[in-house]
Order: sequence, then structure tokens, then C-alpha cells
Amino acid sequence: MKLQRSGFVAGIALTATIALTACGSDNESGGSGSGASAAPGSCVSGALTAQGSTAQKNAMDEWIKAYQGQCADAKVDYQGTGSGAGIEAFIAGTADFAGSDSALKEEEVAQADAKCPGGKALNLPMVIGPVAVVYNVQGVDGLQLSPATLAKIFAGGITKWNDAAIAAENTGAKLPDATIETVHRSDESGTTDNFTKYLSKTAEAEWTYGNAKAWKAPGGTGAAKSDGVATKVKSTPNTISYVELSFAENSDLQMAKIKNGAGEYVELTGASAGKTFENATVKGTDGDLALELDYNTKTAGAYPIVLVTYEIACSKGSAKAKEIQSFLKYTSSTAGQTALAELGYAPLPETLRAKVEASVASIA
Repeated sequence: MKLQRSGFVAGIALTATIALTACGSDNESGGSGSGASAAPGSCVSGALTAQGSTAQKNAMDEWIKAYQGQCADAKVDYQGTGSGAGIEAFIAGTADFAGSDSALKEEEVAQADAKCPGGKALNLPMVIGPVAVVYNVQGVDGLQLSPATLAKIFAGGITKWNDAAIAAENTGAKLPDATIETVHRSDESGTTDNFTKYLSKTAEAEWTYGNAKAWKAPGGTGAAKSDGVATKVKSTPNTISYVELSFAENSDLQMAKIKNGAGEYVELTGASAGKTFENATVKGTDGDLALELDYNTKTAGAYPIVLVTYEIACSKGSAKAKEIQSFLKYTSSTAGQTALAELGYAPLPETLRAKVEASVASIA
């Protein structure tokens, strides 16, 4: 079930047509991406320190390599410490910008804004990272799971792979009489926040633990960061977990088909992940681009478990404003986004990419 790269090429074509509804003005300019790449003349010398989301770490590594290759006097150091740690570092002033799999929480906004004299902390969506439900069960290919069954598994209500609920959704599958071992992130993670938000929105009766960056449900096994989760599932029979697509692909893990709001069991592809953004809403104003997703989407062919990784950066007041703007101009450019297609990510829809580019251009 390894995702075919052609799916992401199709996803690019699809997402280019997606329109997101903004609560604020749509009069921002900058949709073409021309001039946004880090070409000689637009480079800014200096060093940036950033940390946070492991979901976007592979994207960051690629971006940094390309950016520093074009801007010899620039240096960007990004560490995948987890979304929670990244935001904490930004608030503490030890990170120039942070990567996060979730927009700033209400309780984090004031502290983050305080680090931006004369401005505010912006949520800048930069990478669409589909979340795969990965599993390691011998002889079981094409596993299908509804939100209710998935929630029961991770809440501990279903403990055997041959449980009647799983069997009913997988007619003909040879499900073993084996105990399910669920695996979750042991560190605070925006991936956990998005995954549990999906469960709370689509299986409210079965999932009573809400959503948070820290895992709250009892039982299961914790593993640190995305690569730790992927390694644990790869090496341990009868496990199931959630991890960003790029890590699932890199470890060649089996990925389940997930039932969406239209009643379809959908395989994770670039096109199916992109379709979930057809009903996304931009909630922020004045350059802030926090998104609200419809996890119970009824769009035909939509894969519903997706996350957007953000860069948290100051609109004004950062001592590294010019350096941050230069680097993020590249990541939000057409060239920067296109580079993601080969890494297990889906590029931003063009309408959203243009808004991110315009917001980055206003950083001062």
C-alpha cells in the first residue's frame, strides 16, 4: 500500500483549484510566486535558529538545503523537537520561529505575541501533512476502519484484531486472534492534537478524551517523535498507530483506508488528502492564517485525517525579521512548495499559498 508518487502530482493539480473561505479580506496580492524564491539579490545573510514539528522536518531539511545552496551567507538550523517544544522555545526567545502541527492555542497567544513588539505572532500554514493510520498485522492488506472503530481501538474498547467490529468492516480478511498494541506519541505533538481532534469530531460517543498535544487516553505504548512511532510499528507485530505520511512511506508501513463522512473507505493519496481542504476555512485576520478543517468531510473521495504544519513567526518586532522573511519567502514560493511533492507531503492549494506568501511579504 505504499503511496504512489503520481498521487501527489495529481494532488498538486487538484489543490491548485481549491478555494478556501477567509474570514478576513481576500485582497492580498502575490499569487504567482514569481520572485519569491531565494535567488541572488533576495538573500539575507545571517543565522536562524528554529525548532518544533517533526511532521515538517523532512520538508525543512529539503528547504534548508536548497535555500542555503542559493544563499551562501545564510544559515538555518531547524531541530525537530516536537510542536509543543517549538512553541515553548519561541515564547522563551530561544527560537527565531517555531514549527507547529497546530495553530497557537488561545492560552499561548498572549505569550507568543509578547515576543513580537509592535506586532503579533502569526500562524503561517506551510505544509499539508496527511496523517496515515499505520499498522503491522501479518497477512492483512487494505485494512478498512471507520472513525468509531478507530476511536474504540485507541480508547481501549477494542483489544483484539479479530474483534467483530473490525471484521464487519473487512469482509474476507484473515484477522488474527491477537492483542492489539496501540502506539502513540510520548512527547507533546501537533500530530497527536490533530489525530485526537479528528477522533473527537467524528466519533464523539466513542472518543471522550478531547484533543491535545499530549496523549490522554489510557493504555497503549508511547514512542518519541514521528520516527520513533514509525520504528516501533515497523518492528512490532500487531501494532497500530498514527504518523505523518512521509514517515509512513520512509518506513514502508501499511496504511489503513479510512471511512469519511460520505461513507467511503478512502486510501491516502495526494489527491484524496487535498480534497479535504475543499471545505477548509481561514479563521485568522491581519495576516494570521490559522485554518479550520472539516474532519467529517462529505466530499467524495476525500481522505479525512490531515494536518497543516505552521510556522509561528512575528509579524513585526523580531530582531531576525529580514532573515525570517527571506527564508519563508522561499518556503511559501511556488518553487518551495513544488519541492514537497516528492517528500510525502501535499503542496498548499494555490489560493492559500498566495495568502501565505502575502503575509510573509509583510513581515517587518
